[in-house]
Amino acid sequence: MAFEPPRRLVRALGETAPDAGGWLEKLPETAQQAVTLRELTVERVQVPGGRSSLVVLVRRADGTPAVLKLAPPRARPESERAALAHWDGLGAVQLLEPFTTEGVLLLERLHPDVSVRSLPEAKALLEAAGTLRRLWVSPPGDHAFETVAERTARQAEAMRATASTDADSGVTALVDAALVAREELLAAPPEHRLLHGTFRQSKVLAGDRMPWLAVGPDPVVGECAFDLARLVRDRVEDLIASPSGAAITRRRIKRLAESLDVDQERLRGWTLFRAVESGVRALRVGRAQDAELLLEFAGWL
Repeated sequence: MAFEPPRRLVRALGETAPDAGGWLEKLPETAQQAVTLRELTVERVQVPGGRSSLVVLVRRADGTPAVLKLAPPRARPESERAALAHWDGLGAVQLLEPFTTEGVLLLERLHPDVSVRSLPEAKALLEAAGTLRRLWVSPPGDHAFETVAERTARQAEAMRATASTDADSGVTALVDAALVAREELLAAPPEHRLLHGTFRQSKVLAGDRMPWLAVGPDPVVGECAFDLARLVRDRVEDLIASPSGAAITRRRIKRLAESLDVDQERLRGWTLFRAVESGVRALRVGRAQDAELLLEFAGWL
């Protein structure tokens, strides 16, 4: 079988990781080697797939369905592996092999076409929040995960660089507000929880072992409000299209904060920072429509 990367993956890596060209060129060979080593039977490549990895639906030698995931170093697959091993299936997809091949993960098969996002909004938020609560555990004592402070420091630097070359004063004002919010949030004593890092409704898939399980973490250690912030803006296009979008967003922050015992103002602050960061990054890679939605949303906060 030819393991051609989906166009979505090629386009996304071209925007965010232009140095991943070599990895993409070797991907068909790497995938074939991974399949042969594990004696897997390939069913199909998942399309459209993700923006940072190749996902292949396979069966193990005993017929058990599984997922083979291959990701470039930039996607930090070894960090994902460490987080999934620590969660050991509690709230997240299960690792299926004890040995490691760099950049290759063999995972429990979930239902890739059924995510929490397919549910009505209120139910989706409830199920997503319940899944997230199970993931917030203490990290291993010897962990090497990035911290929220470290990750947002890199992001803040990129935001400043983009804002300095953008003539839009509105963008500059939002970046300034987001950076101030970050400094204030990090001034408090840090909370140490293992976080998913990129949690949203589409990252929660239907399973057989449990109704809903998280996939695709980019793990980070820090406070729970940081992890929850990305969930606040789920279905942002619907929020922007609604005449009461700003009010809905405020209610969503309040409801999520109360349901997960997170400080409401800290959740609002991290939601602002993460929305502006995503909006500025979209501007930087030429996704103007996405940037417009995200920055309008940030303006409500």
